[in-house]
Amino acid sequence: MNHTVQQLLLAAVVVLPLLGSVAALLPAPPGLRGRGPDQAVMRHGVTVTGVVLAAAIALAAGFDHDHPARMQAQTDIGWIPALDIRIHLGVDGVSLPLLVLTALLTFLSALYAYFNRPSGPSPKAFVALLLLLESGTLASFAVLDLMLFFLAFEMVLIPMYFLINRWGGAERERAAWRFILYTLLGSVVMLLGLLLVGLKGGTFDMVALATDNGSGLSHTTQLIAALAIIAGLAVKAPMWPLHSWLPDAHTAAPTVGSVLLAGVLLKMGTYGLVRIVLPMTPDAAHTYAPYLAAFAVVGIIYGSLACLALARAGAKGDLKRLIAYSSVGHMGFVLLGIATLTPTGVNGALFANIAHGLITGLLFFLVGALKDRSGTTDLDQLSGASGAALYGRAPRLGGLLAFGAVASLGLPGLAGFWGEMLAMFGAFDPADGLSRPAYLTYMALAAFGTLLTAAYMLIVVRRVCMGDHPVEPGTGTEAERPALADVHGHEFAAWSPLVALTVLAGLWPAALLGLTDPAVQQLLAGGTR
Repeated sequence: MNHTVQQLLLAAVVVLPLLGSVAALLPAPPGLRGRGPDQAVMRHGVTVTGVVLAAAIALAAGFDHDHPARMQAQTDIGWIPALDIRIHLGVDGVSLPLLVLTALLTFLSALYAYFNRPSGPSPKAFVALLLLLESGTLASFAVLDLMLFFLAFEMVLIPMYFLINRWGGAERERAAWRFILYTLLGSVVMLLGLLLVGLKGGTFDMVALATDNGSGLSHTTQLIAALAIIAGLAVKAPMWPLHSWLPDAHTAAPTVGSVLLAGVLLKMGTYGLVRIVLPMTPDAAHTYAPYLAAFAVVGIIYGSLACLALARAGAKGDLKRLIAYSSVGHMGFVLLGIATLTPTGVNGALFANIAHGLITGLLFFLVGALKDRSGTTDLDQLSGASGAALYGRAPRLGGLLAFGAVASLGLPGLAGFWGEMLAMFGAFDPADGLSRPAYLTYMALAAFGTLLTAAYMLIVVRRVCMGDHPVEPGTGTEAERPALADVHGHEFAAWSPLVALTVLAGLWPAALLGLTDPAVQQLLAGGTR
């Protein structure tokens, strides 16, 4: 594809949601109002996110797959000359899959919200915030200047805060405040680290800093800068023990907010570790890697045990909260892969990033639909005598929930398997200079975490899909269960791409690994190979 066309496509992917966000606040033209202004603005959200998705797919189709390590579709123009801050955009094999995932999940969220409008204030504000969130997230994966990365990283916080606070459920104000306080405090610390790297390295250009591979930074500078950057990124990742904002945010957020928070926003933290910390501060990355790995495996075990506690009968566990804690465990595998400092581990981390976005996004969609039908996400109520019993009352919904659960537990042949396996392979043989006995211990703990994941996911499927009190035919108990609608057409349209991609990535992992591996090799080595 022509370079200019690539540049235009990438610029459109980043800028169109921002323009669409502003346009959503304007009155709809008379001929496009449909049944009313509310429907018109929701349709506007679907249209804009659909165009952005089409542009992202076109960008991926025109990407030079023979050279995924090379930064492509670059735009590099001056912005603040006094500080040498530039508007520098580009994509490679690391960022391209995340761009497409973000565009896909935002479009599916807009489509789902069009038919299941969240209860709350003006739909205009909802659509404007959704598009602003998409623009900031896409920019985070596309910009190649440290200061622009920070601005894009911060840009997503305000819209997500309002999505939780204005359209969320119970305890939404408390959850929104915890989200904004944790992430803002982490971002302030991260900014100090980014400034230190840029000022000491002589540039804020991420490509130049990665090519230098830390040669312009002293060991002490790397240690201080990397610690600050890791602290900020770890909040968003989320890494134990900086994760405690996440369960509250997911539980209170509307369905669309939970999908985007889990499927996209968490990836910004781990992407920053791969794009910034590993290539720009390699000495510090080597120093902190064992500690990062230790926190990662604690998160894996902690998240799994929390899910087991929520899944047991009588615990009054919330299904959305359970999936949020499962994200802590799954993102632990991503952090473990990064902490191995090996191509195998980092590729596994990037694969697990995409798999988690697909699978957890699907699970939050399903839980949202279940709440719309039954009015609750309380596991004890869903599994009680008058609960969901999805296999008998809504078999397609029950089948999709079971599919999402087995994909999440890492069943071979589905997307969740490869990332976790490669992360553990990386821990089996970590980078030179790292303690192999320590990493073998981490690998064993992570493997135990996969068993715990299987345990709580299967308990959830049994309780929600079959019930704690199975109905005996002919007893009359069937009449006690109210009607429960199965999968609607618009839900099938919103969820089927996630199911298809989960299967495709599980059966053909080379499609994604072929993109990420050359780019990872170059980032870890520094310079241009």
